[in-house]
Amino acid sequence: MKELLIDCMPFTFTQQTINESARGDGMFIVRGVLQRANAKNQNGRVYPRNILEREVQKYNRELVSIRNALGELDHPESSIVNLKNASHNIREIFFNGDDVMGVVEILSTPSGNILKELFKNNITVGISSRGMGSVRPLGEGTTEVSDDYNLIAFDFVSNPSTHGAYMRPLNESKSVSGEEDYVCNEWCKSQDIMRKILMELQ
Repeated sequence: MKELLIDCMPFTFTQQTINESARGDGMFIVRGVLQRANAKNQNGRVYPRNILEREVQKYNRELVSIRNALGELDHPESSIVNLKNASHNIREIFFNGDDVMGVVEILSTPSGNILKELFKNNITVGISSRGMGSVRPLGEGTTEVSDDYNLIAFDFVSNPSTHGAYMRPLNESKSVSGEEDYVCNEWCKSQDIMRKILMELQ
């Protein structure tokens, strides 16, 4: 039976990418890995290459080509992209080896503006694929996504359910006492920024 499958991926960016995003045309662009084929992820799921290739081709044809490859900020629990929560649009999606790469335009929507500020302040956020499909067990806590999988969207998430699935600047400080403290500190900081932006929008 099909279910909503949400999986996070690390999506690294550099401060140079953020600086380059301050373009004359006002667009804010980030690039990175959106999904990975043939590799067990933190949720114990494996996405076969042939299934992801099919879905990337369909995503390009049906959504990217008409500038409608929208995603939301945070974990939606729906198989439909909610336009009022849209924060970004996938402009390009392609394979590099087994990595699904993306060029992502951050929109000037309320959610998009929050996302821009999080990037500008070097806050770690995750990228999450959302799709409908079923899985079959492979053993030892591993499942494989079945052929009925349908890719819906890629969402940016401020508090990923998958441990370690954050976008992080490559120049992040190494002088932290532990991962748990780091996540808490980043989460609290991101919440403060989001509250400030929401107050300004009122």
